[in-house]
Amino acid sequence: MRGSRRSNRRLPRRAAVGRRSFTSTLKALDELAASGARIAVRITDLDRGTTVLAGDDFVVLPIAGLGVVPLLIDVAAGFESGALDPLEIIDRSSLDSTTGAGVWQHLKAPALPLSDLAVLTASTGDTLAANALIERVGLPAVRARIEQLGLTQTALIDEFRDKRGPDDAPQVALGSARELAEIFAALVNSEAVSAGVSAQVAEWLSLNHDLSLVASATGLDPFAHENDEHGLLFINKTGHDAGIRVEAGVLAGPRAGISYALIVCFDDLSIAHRLRAHQAFRTLGVDLMEYVF
Repeated sequence: MRGSRRSNRRLPRRAAVGRRSFTSTLKALDELAASGARIAVRITDLDRGTTVLAGDDFVVLPIAGLGVVPLLIDVAAGFESGALDPLEIIDRSSLDSTTGAGVWQHLKAPALPLSDLAVLTASTGDTLAANALIERVGLPAVRARIEQLGLTQTALIDEFRDKRGPDDAPQVALGSARELAEIFAALVNSEAVSAGVSAQVAEWLSLNHDLSLVASATGLDPFAHENDEHGLLFINKTGHDAGIRVEAGVLAGPRAGISYALIVCFDDLSIAHRLRAHQAFRTLGVDLMEYVF
């Protein structure tokens, strides 16, 4: 009876954190790796600055739409410095058409200001809006910004395209799980260029509608999760392409705060292969929620 009472006592906060594990996540990722998927993962405790989980987090892999995060940082820095006017109008007719993700291609408005394009890029993964921002600031400027941020394994190397020919870059963007987690940690710690730039980009990313992967475990409203009544702080960005699923973000609750990144490159041979990859992200989401609550 005494032993039973001892086991039911609430653990101190730090002891509880120490006993939480990512066993389910590791099992799911091991199964994916056994099927031939390439996987990279990084989880960092923001309070302690320690690595909670890391696996091939230094390996550079395709990150699809998640490559727009450095682009958004450069745009926000341009707004802050005055180099870019948030209300500068970009005409859609000046861009190459793309039928990828997003809503601008379905809207009647033929032109939008840069600030609205940034919102569409962050919230809906709008490929046409992202291409408009890339055309305006230029890939060399984004590469320079990436270097300024101290990132050596991250690159936005091309715009979004419906089809990639032999003269096009094979991927939109590349990155490592370690640096993706570092970018999001820098945003919430006000260390990405400046406090103002960090806050602006974090605000844009907080509008992200894609909660289908890791974020599915949060129970948040995909269309309105800026101010959660349960005290959950969350920002994220996902990347989707053929055989590529990526998510990085920050999740903070009453017990702890973490930055995370998971990259999975798999053979998209059937819906079963795809669902197995998605399930690994969702399993990670459950483990992350247990860690921060």
